[in-house]
Amino acid sequence: MGALVAKLVRTTSPSSLVLVFAMSLVVVCCFGASESDFLLKFKEELTNSTSLTNWNPSTGPCDWNRGNWIGVLCLNGSVWGLQLENMGLTGVIDVETLSSLPNFRTISLMNNNFEGTWPGLGKIETLRSVYLSNNKFSGEIPDDAFQRMESLKRVLLSNNHFTGPIPSSLAELPNLVELRLDGNLFEGQIPGFKENSMRSLNLANNNLEGAIPTSLSKMDATSFKGNKNLCGPPLRSCDVPNASKSAKLLKVAITLMVVGIILAVIAATCIIIQCKRQNTIQLGRATSNDSNMIASSFREEPHKLPVKGGHYMWRPDQGKLSFVRDDIERFDLQDLLRASAEILGSGTFGSSYKAVIMSGQALVVKRYKQMKNVGREEFHEHMRRLGRLRHPNLQPLAAYYYRKEEKLLISEFVENGSLASLLHGNHTVDNPGLDWQTRLKIVKGVARGLDYLYKELPIVVPHGHIKSSNVLIDEFYEPLLTDYALRPVINPEHAHATMIAYKSPEYAREGHTSGKTDIWSLGILILEILTGKYPENYLSQGYESNADLATWVNTMVKEKRTSEVFDKDMIGTKNSKGEMINLLKIGLCCCEEDVGRRLGIRQVMEKINELKDGSDADEDLTSNASEGYAWSSRGTDDDFSYSNR
Repeated sequence: MGALVAKLVRTTSPSSLVLVFAMSLVVVCCFGASESDFLLKFKEELTNSTSLTNWNPSTGPCDWNRGNWIGVLCLNGSVWGLQLENMGLTGVIDVETLSSLPNFRTISLMNNNFEGTWPGLGKIETLRSVYLSNNKFSGEIPDDAFQRMESLKRVLLSNNHFTGPIPSSLAELPNLVELRLDGNLFEGQIPGFKENSMRSLNLANNNLEGAIPTSLSKMDATSFKGNKNLCGPPLRSCDVPNASKSAKLLKVAITLMVVGIILAVIAATCIIIQCKRQNTIQLGRATSNDSNMIASSFREEPHKLPVKGGHYMWRPDQGKLSFVRDDIERFDLQDLLRASAEILGSGTFGSSYKAVIMSGQALVVKRYKQMKNVGREEFHEHMRRLGRLRHPNLQPLAAYYYRKEEKLLISEFVENGSLASLLHGNHTVDNPGLDWQTRLKIVKGVARGLDYLYKELPIVVPHGHIKSSNVLIDEFYEPLLTDYALRPVINPEHAHATMIAYKSPEYAREGHTSGKTDIWSLGILILEILTGKYPENYLSQGYESNADLATWVNTMVKEKRTSEVFDKDMIGTKNSKGEMINLLKIGLCCCEEDVGRRLGIRQVMEKINELKDGSDADEDLTSNASEGYAWSSRGTDDDFSYSNR
């Protein structure tokens, strides 16, 4: 082409040169489409895509490893994946356009409303992971659908309406490590998967039949439950008569009962012994009789080597700490192993330790065991993203450690502990409860931190786990949000069972979260701060209206008992009644069950910033002036108006 143009330049007239130049522009326009163009073309085929409002051609989708557009995952300045979850999306998945992205590796459209047949993702041969669970796809998947996708490692298609046999091309994938097809209508026999490649499998609740392939016989039996006609290890033998089966089941039940009783006795004994021990833990090799060290908390785990004296140490070849901050004193893994430490507690995701290294620096080390489904590359990228976050109301991540079985996240120790301990601890004359001014300061700080996360993170639920134990209080009583933005790296089944976002009204009703789910969690936290009551929402398995703190507050208001709502341990309330009631209304507005009527983060910020430390100089909590008012719903009117009854 270049030679032809050069020849034309030498042999043609000036008017012909104009034509040649125009032709070259056509070539550039046809073959120079950017990643922005491809993504916008992909968006055009979607409906109900209001969550993708910042997909704007004026700003590129990637800022090196940071995604500028919601749901866009970036690596080295190029789009390598889409994570468009919990957005209520429908329409057509334009696979042809996505296949034009040169570095596209992962797609997640879980918890949306896509319908129709298999979207033909085989055209993107470089894909490593496909997440389409909790949609409405149906029909048979072609047998050769995965034939050329040799890089594919993870396929999650749970809770759709797929029918027909499991594609044999899926079983032939050489690198497949995770497969979830549960909750569909697949039928026929399970194809023979490759030996030793599969690590996680779920084929439960389908219509599969016949013998389970030998390559899958070591999988957990729950992976196959709900398929009445399946047999073979780890289920019943394929040739066991029904009568014999019943007898064997009875024997197994009796055996399990006896074993259960024995284990219960042993567990009770262990608990009694443990309660008598110090509530400290050795985290390394003891250097004195009263020294607690880090390594022994990992005792008898496969990555430890026994050393003289019965203590255990980390294998030296297991890697090193990765730092994401430059403004912190450097330390290494061995410093942590030798550190004096104590248990701070065991939370939703794992255990936390306070470790004081040789320099005197106090750190918090959190061990996470529910992050096994995320790959090394994805984990490193997400930690780097969290490390770039900077805000006065976020507890910054200092460093992390990656290992397949568990991860360590390390941050600086905060002396005053969590908001939960300050709200629900024992209060005395020497240790009074938080006053109104401090509580309002904490609410404002939490809101500012959440507002920052909404702006900086291209995910639907930027925090995902807002509760009082995940709010730390520094020496100036400024709140610091912690455990934020971990949903992308937490195992999905564990996240759905424990994270606050999945206890929201919208997840209970519609099966997905929304862009306002964190607002609901913030509302529950505001009501907890004002009432001093520990929310049952934190303990329930899902959303339960009768166990909802907002429901109790709203009921008290409608019964003209507003003054009884506020925490009796809250001091400094005189001259502040009006502002306290205004904050109560904001909390109720954030907890509105109807997502459409619930406040957005900008509205929350505007209304909270209007609050002052004290107002209504002639009022205090003993007044009944407000008892004649009630809200029709949960105070969701834009002007927070309420009417006399």
